Amino acid sequence: MSAEQTRIEANRRQLVSAANSTSRWNRFVYALRIAVREPTTIIGILAALLFLYLIIVPIVSMLSDAVLVQFGEERRAGGPAGTFTSYYLARAFTSPVASDLFWTPLLNTLSVALGSIVLSVLIGGSLAWLLSRTDMFARRWFATALIVPYMLPAWTFALAWTTLFKNRTTGGQLGWFEAMGLTPPDWLAYGQFPITIILSLHYAPFVILLFGNALRRFDSQLEDSARILGAKPSTVAMKIVLPLMLPSLLSAIILIFAKCLGEFGVAYVLGLPVKFDVLATSLYRNISSRHVGVAAVLAGSIMLIGIISLMVDAKLVKEARRFVTIGGKGSMNRKAQLGIFRMPASAFAALVFALSVGLPILTLALSTVMKAPAQFTPENFTLDYWIGTDLHTVALQTGILLSPDLWNAAWNSLSIVGVASVTSGILGLLVGYVVVRTPIRPLGVFLRQVTFLPYLVPGIAFATAYLSLFAVPRGPIPALYGTVFILMLALIAEQMPYASRAGISAMMQLGKDPEEAAQVAGAGWFRRLITIVLPIQKGSLATGILLPFISGMKGLSLFVILAVPSTDVLTTFSLRLVDYHYTQAANAVVLIVAAIAYFGTVLGQKLTKTNLAEGLGG
Repeated sequence: MSAEQTRIEANRRQLVSAANSTSRWNRFVYALRIAVREPTTIIGILAALLFLYLIIVPIVSMLSDAVLVQFGEERRAGGPAGTFTSYYLARAFTSPVASDLFWTPLLNTLSVALGSIVLSVLIGGSLAWLLSRTDMFARRWFATALIVPYMLPAWTFALAWTTLFKNRTTGGQLGWFEAMGLTPPDWLAYGQFPITIILSLHYAPFVILLFGNALRRFDSQLEDSARILGAKPSTVAMKIVLPLMLPSLLSAIILIFAKCLGEFGVAYVLGLPVKFDVLATSLYRNISSRHVGVAAVLAGSIMLIGIISLMVDAKLVKEARRFVTIGGKGSMNRKAQLGIFRMPASAFAALVFALSVGLPILTLALSTVMKAPAQFTPENFTLDYWIGTDLHTVALQTGILLSPDLWNAAWNSLSIVGVASVTSGILGLLVGYVVVRTPIRPLGVFLRQVTFLPYLVPGIAFATAYLSLFAVPRGPIPALYGTVFILMLALIAEQMPYASRAGISAMMQLGKDPEEAAQVAGAGWFRRLITIVLPIQKGSLATGILLPFISGMKGLSLFVILAVPSTDVLTTFSLRLVDYHYTQAANAVVLIVAAIAYFGTVLGQKLTKTNLAEGLGG
């Protein structure tokens, strides 16, 4: 080829490349113009900006507090306020007080989590096998009853424990055993042992749900084939069943670990009397003493551990989905015949239910109608702590139902959680609509990921992030700390993972045909949303509202950081009564919260026609 021909070919290629670039640019501009005309794009952009401010900005603000000199600590941090410093990192990790601030609470958190995981797997795994693979008595009833501990606040059981085993270490009213002449030792009354036991019983339903669901899908023909080939029962269990069950079991283990990281109420009630700190209570103490920088370091550490653990869980869930192909057409799930062990197996399930639900609820209920603990005589029973007047107490002189503080807290709970739940439910449906319908895929991906982020952050760390952002004025936004607005905003953001997933799942099942038909008939986007999308998706909208409502009513970690006495909700009000040693009143409020959480869950299952016992998130 001559030099002239080479030059002409090069020019031709340049022209073709320029034409292709122009064509791609024109296609991009055209697609952008079409996308901008779509209401989903405008809504998606506004939603992205909203969640960027409600989720990303608070977390960034909190993390920045860990490396910026805080006001009032210029001398200790060695610089003017707002400048970079490593003082808080060094104080939390390497200073002489680092052991008390971080390392000992971290060790306590890990030891409690490890103990809870071991006991939860032993209890929950045994019950999951009995419920899924045997002919034990009352399987259907136990399948629902044994999930009840997860429906109730964890610190419900902590208050029942301290009502029974409390000793004079902390003062106040006697515990039941001490009133009967038996003084429980400190290791039994407070600290690691009771915290581990309570969290084990509270989170055992995770194992029952996840492990049991996998067992129900397991094809028993695989076991039969191995036995025909001469495999021993132990070999079948270790070589066939356990490897196939491992993804779901590990997923339950990691979820329990992540939940233990942010658990505050149980450790507060049973740990602080003997100075047994976990990361959540250490964070709470630093916030209470206004050590904002160190609190930010602790919150960031909790958040990082939680994110890592739940990312591992997400990986395991993907692997667990492959397991579904084991069952299917022609698969068998034959129930094992327990024979003479059928009654003992049912008795074991009944014992677990009694210890995890029956005994705690009965203890709390009896304590609210007894003047003196553990005296079961007729004259000792009274309704004064519910409806009495002129009680001989300093701060609470009427029964709890006649106390204005209770009704203020109840109103705050219903209004704050109600508004936040309805808002998050609507936003979740809109997020689902945008994720499924938007022509701009990066926008949908961003909304899907950003609304899931709060699930990766333990509640007490997320509350610290909101305190960091809204404790002082930021531009046109005034300081919101001490108002109901910070609680509503934090709760909306925290509950978006549940609401958005409900909305996305619902919209993925709704085709475009009904909307397109209405559009051809001349209906605008808003009219299509009101008359077509919402009526069809009312069940999913109810789910997106009910789940955040139930979770918010029994939640404590978020409110304990952000609520003040004037914005007390039921959970923080009961915790203040615990601090005042008003045992009967505190237990009465906890029973009210537990009843709301339980019956709210049951109502949610009825309205949405789901059954929690059939699978986590079912």
